[in-house]
Parts: sequence; C-alpha cells; structure tokens
Amino acid sequence: MHDGWAPYRKYDCRHGLCNAHHLRELTLVHEQYGQRWAKNMIDLLVAANRGVANGPFTKDRIAQMSADYTAILTKGDAIHPVKKRKDGTAHRRQSYPTNLLRRLREHTGDVLRFLSDQEVPFTNNLTEQAVRMPKVKQKISGCFRTFDGAAAFCTIRSYLETLRKQRIDLLQALVQSFRGETPDPAMGY
Repeated sequence: MHDGWAPYRKYDCRHGLCNAHHLRELTLVHEQYGQRWAKNMIDLLVAANRGVANGPFTKDRIAQMSADYTAILTKGDAIHPVKKRKDGTAHRRQSYPTNLLRRLREHTGDVLRFLSDQEVPFTNNLTEQAVRMPKVKQKISGCFRTFDGAAAFCTIRSYLETLRKQRIDLLQALVQSFRGETPDPAMGY
C-alpha cells in the first residue's frame, strides 16, 4: 500500500494505492477545475469503502463497482483528452486532471484492491502518521545527532503511539513511567 511513487513499482509484489491520496487529488480537481466526474469518483470510492466495512463484496458487486469506476473515468477522459503531438504520440506534459485520470486507469486494480482483498486497507494513512513525527523532528532540528538518539526517539514515539491507540492517558502513563511503574501496553495497564 503506497501513494504511487514510481520507485515502489520496482518491488516485485502486489500493490495497493492509497485512496486517501486519491480523494485529496480528486477534491482538488473537483474544486479547482469544476469537474463533476471527480466528485462522482469521490462518491464511488467513499461508498465502496463504507460497503466493504460491512463485509467483503460479492464478485457481482465488485464487477458493478469496477464498471461504474470505468464509466466515471470515461467521462473524465472526454473532458481531458490526452494532448498529442503531430506524430500522434502523447505530449510529455499533460494537465493535472489528465495525469490523474491516466494513473487511475493504468492502476485500476491497485486502486480497487481493497474491494477484493480484505488484507488491503482503503488507505495507508496510519503508516504515514507513524512516520510523520520523526520527519517533523528532523525538519525542525535538521537531523538526529547520533544513531542512538534517533533510536531512543523512535522507541519513545512508538511506545506513546501504541498507548494512544489503546486509548491510554499519555500524561498518566508518562507520570507512572517516571515513578518506575512503566505501563505495559500489552496488559492494558
């Protein structure tokens, strides 16, 4: 599960694309370019995500969602055709909506993977959130001074994030830790 960065394609595995990224891009296309097809795609993806939350889709339901997805892309293609050179090849530079449409079409299976594989989430936002704090720290201070400092920072952040996900009061957990009574996330403290 990733955001579509091209180097990830070098990994020999099945891919899933993060639909939170797609929703943000589709919202931009809808709001900035006034494109109705983008709003329709947002509605389709959100409805599909809600639908799979209630259990896996049948093959017929997946086929219908895929057909609706393709129909929306076709509407978008009609508004944003690929710009061609005189020799018939595609221009290197295309509009933002055209590039988004191309990506959504070329990687349909990866965009809709969450429909057929329950192990694939709709989004990878939880993963990105886990990486965000170290990146913010690195941007503010420029770097970690030592590997041991970076490892300690990551250990503390990981521990606190685990407690937060278990809805444990972080301030209380830190107070207990400084008293030598470190809460064990596995025990639910």
